[in-house]
Amino acid sequence: MLNCPSCGAQVPVRGASLPYATCPYCRTLILRQGLNVEEIGKVAVLPFDVSPIQLGTTIGAEGRKLTVVGRVRWAWDGGSWNEWLALAETGAQFWLAEAAGTFMLTAEWPQLLDRPEVQAFANGGTINTGDAIEVEGRQLFASDVKQVECLGSEGDLPIPTQIGTRMTSVDYRSASGEVLSLQRDERSTTAWFGDSWDLVSLKPGNLRAIEGWTIPGEMR
Repeated sequence: MLNCPSCGAQVPVRGASLPYATCPYCRTLILRQGLNVEEIGKVAVLPFDVSPIQLGTTIGAEGRKLTVVGRVRWAWDGGSWNEWLALAETGAQFWLAEAAGTFMLTAEWPQLLDRPEVQAFANGGTINTGDAIEVEGRQLFASDVKQVECLGSEGDLPIPTQIGTRMTSVDYRSASGEVLSLQRDERSTTAWFGDSWDLVSLKPGNLRAIEGWTIPGEMR
């Protein structure tokens, strides 16, 4: 636990290696630096959302045991989606993107940042829908290019999520289910590569109960 520098409430620490935490009481974004904590802004209240994932949900995909420790809600002109941050026991970070009942689990892929087309994007260039890139012998095509804004956050995160946080997001997909996300904000550009999943295949635990919905594992 840490004490919120704004309201004094106790804030759970779910990922000790992560620099940012959101106070669930006053919505203060807290920066942790060693034993010091600092208030760096306010986070918007998360809009109502029906999702079975919650802080503390566990994932068992491909032999990895992950625990969800944070969430960011992103919006663009056509809607919004959740990005859940999940940590492995080693501290490795994964993002679980959730939209319209589908899931994409990705890990950071920094070697892609050396590609000329990705460097051009990082320097402010554009990527168009249909542009191709090859990753691990798979050809992926840009399926979605959008400007997005943070609607709010909760839990522990590696990035700041103050009100007004914006980024450019590019999603790629392959015919066999691989996914790539390029994300550019005012601080940096990152690349995240992984696969598409359905909820049952993620072998989740500690899901949020939703009235009228059967939790995987209880399905017949």
